[in-house]
Amino acid sequence: MGSRTSSRSAPADASRRRALKALVGIGATGAAASVVYAAGRQRSHIEVTRLAVPVAGLPPALAGVRIALISDLHRSDLVPRTLIDHAVDLTVAERPDLVALLGDYVSFRERTYVDDVAEGLGALRAPFGVFAVMGNHDNERHLARALARHRVEVLLDARITVALRNERLDLVGIRYWTRRPQDIQPLLSGARGVPLLLAHDPRRLWAAATLGVPLVLSGHTHGGQVVLPGLGAVAARKFPVVSGLGRAAGTSLFVTRGIGTVYVPVRLNCPPEVAVLTLTPAEATA
Repeated sequence: MGSRTSSRSAPADASRRRALKALVGIGATGAAASVVYAAGRQRSHIEVTRLAVPVAGLPPALAGVRIALISDLHRSDLVPRTLIDHAVDLTVAERPDLVALLGDYVSFRERTYVDDVAEGLGALRAPFGVFAVMGNHDNERHLARALARHRVEVLLDARITVALRNERLDLVGIRYWTRRPQDIQPLLSGARGVPLLLAHDPRRLWAAATLGVPLVLSGHTHGGQVVLPGLGAVAARKFPVVSGLGRAAGTSLFVTRGIGTVYVPVRLNCPPEVAVLTLTPAEATA
């Protein structure tokens, strides 16, 4: 009797184990599918980040100046025009004093969407102007021309002085490949206002700190785009700041997470953003 009971329970136990494994497998697949679904949806929900940023040597009259940042649009088959239009609408609604566009308007220098993205950005409005630099994905000639047709001032290793509140901001915009302090220094020569560096790559922080530039505005990292719990933004560890605010030797750096995606149409724990920065004397935040 005992032997017959034993022979029957073994197959039953094996069946139960197979069923449990199947259920675990289904659960894991479902969880993975949920993560992928959520990550895919997250890339279309743009946040507005509002932050006070310390600027060394900022004149009291310029305290409260608001600069909106848009970066890394990556207009492509995977990033629709509607997402860009939404970013523009959010920016205009914030009523910034000026707007800085920080590069990578398309992906892989693709010309198909150059005019389309420039047209979308042409709807931006700010009383003291809209300014742009190029990213590593951009064809400088085609994009600079397209943006200029829509009243965007493109800075290719150039400086422009913005007069506001009886003071001056000197916006210095550099190309992606302009890296060394000795290449940036001539752009600062003769500046009489507070210099702000617009640089697609946040690694220009060190050059700016060497030159005494008080604020750098950057994109490029996408905030990591995929930020894993417990591991962080693995793909962006080579940068001094992956997203948000950092400082080095008296120079502040803000890195925006940007709008679009590249390589994979996914954002995880890293939603797109329009950033609106309020300039504040560094002493006020010390």
